[in-house]
Amino acid sequence: MPMTPQELSDRLEIGEVLARYALAVDTGQWGLLDTVFTPDAIIDYTSSGGIKGLRGELMAWLSQVLPNWPGRQHLIGAIAIKLDGDQAGVTASFTDTLAPSREMIAADAKGLIRGGGWYHHRMVRTPNGWRSREVVQEQLWRTAQ
Repeated sequence: MPMTPQELSDRLEIGEVLARYALAVDTGQWGLLDTVFTPDAIIDYTSSGGIKGLRGELMAWLSQVLPNWPGRQHLIGAIAIKLDGDQAGVTASFTDTLAPSREMIAADAKGLIRGGGWYHHRMVRTPNGWRSREVVQEQLWRTAQ
C-alpha cells in the first residue's frame, strides 16, 4: 500500500532527528541534543561501557568523555520505522569511529576505537516535532587499539 503524505513527512522528519543526533555527538554541539530528545528522555549506552541516564546527565557525560577523541564520526543507516499515530519505534544501524586526533594517523594507532550496532528509539511527536523519548544502544562489535 502506498504511503500517505503524512507518513512520508513523519519518516523524513525522523530521519532528520537521527542525523541531528550524529551531528551533535560528532561535533560537540551538545545543545543540539535538545532537538533530538525529550527533556525526560532516557538514554542507555551501557552496552558499550557508557552510562544510562536522563538527557541532561548524558549531555554532561558526553561533553566530558568525547573530547578525548577529537576525531569522531557516526554513520547511521538501515533505518526501520514503525509508526503508530504520534509514536514510533525506530531502529537504526550505526558504525562509529573515535580517533585520538583529527590529523592523519596509522590504522593501528593507539586510542583508535571503531564499533557498530543498533540504536533502538521510542519516538514521540511533540509540538516541536518528533523527539526520542528513549534510546538503547545495542553494541554489536567494537575494536580498539
